[in-house]
Amino acid sequence: MSLPAVLLAAGSSPSPSPSESGTATVPTLQDAQESAVHTASWVEQNWSTWLAIGLKVLLVLVIAVVLRKFVLRAITKFIDRMNRTAESAEGTTLGGLLVNAERRRQRSQAIGSVLRSVASFLILGTAALMVLSSFQIDLAPLLASAGVAGVAIGFGARNLVTDFLSGVFMILEDQYGVGDSIDSGIASGEVVEVGLRVTKLRGASGEIWYVRNGEIKRIGNLSQGWATAGVDVTVRSGEDLDRVRATLDEVAEKMAKEEPWNEILWSPIEVLGLDSVLIDSMVVRVSAKTMPGKALTVERELRWRIKRAFDAAHIRIVGGETAVLLDEDTPDPTAAVAAPSAFSNTDSPQVAATAPIASPRSATAGK
Repeated sequence: MSLPAVLLAAGSSPSPSPSESGTATVPTLQDAQESAVHTASWVEQNWSTWLAIGLKVLLVLVIAVVLRKFVLRAITKFIDRMNRTAESAEGTTLGGLLVNAERRRQRSQAIGSVLRSVASFLILGTAALMVLSSFQIDLAPLLASAGVAGVAIGFGARNLVTDFLSGVFMILEDQYGVGDSIDSGIASGEVVEVGLRVTKLRGASGEIWYVRNGEIKRIGNLSQGWATAGVDVTVRSGEDLDRVRATLDEVAEKMAKEEPWNEILWSPIEVLGLDSVLIDSMVVRVSAKTMPGKALTVERELRWRIKRAFDAAHIRIVGGETAVLLDEDTPDPTAAVAAPSAFSNTDSPQVAATAPIASPRSATAGK
């Protein structure tokens, strides 16, 4: 049929009257029956598909919950085993010196928290993606959007990610713990708290330093292994070295037998010999290995004991390498010598400049 014929037929068709267009069509019982039949047929055709999807989603959720619970329990048992190993090592003599139970406990808790968070994120995230795929949802745009958002967040929070990763590796490698004295390059002091992002340090004056883990490039731990206590004793060059050594050996032997120094000292106090010899003095070096963090305490106690022993043995300690010691009866040769001055010469220009100016009245009275 051609286009003019179609237009002619459309124009010749009778238009509906106003009364017919304004009347609403009331559904009949037959229409409701037909709709119910269509709904029943659609349900009959798709119920198996929806049932399969529901069972699949339920299975995925059950497996995710059971797997997460199993993994978290395994991590908890692993952390408990680490704590039991630390407690058994603490019962021995050497273990009590090397192992800090509180530090191991905090380290194990931090490791357990990180492992639990990672395991929960991986398991639940994978389960959520599988549930979405069960509903025939295309995950490619979602994953692409998540990738773009992750890159944007990574650029915006790169310092936060760096701090977090650095904190994780610091805890896993046990670089330091609570109670350790460290030098982080940025600040130094005693570790108060170790976090995944920030480490708290208490300085020598009591201040608290908050150091981001990502900014720490090097760490000097003063509380691991052992420390060295060294004392330099400066005496006069005329002292008897054998008597000095015998006095120092006596002090070292007595100190090593007393408490609590017998536990703090990890090696005998040794007299290493002369560290330097000058015209008026000589330096004797004394050293010993101590418990970590106790070197300064041992040095102070050792100086105290050496000073008292030298006073009893009439061995004089010199204050410095350039000290000049004189006998009590020798007069000071510089006491009668005056400092050079420009005013010592009566004909000098300075004396003439400081002479009082004669007034004209006094000059007339003299005439």
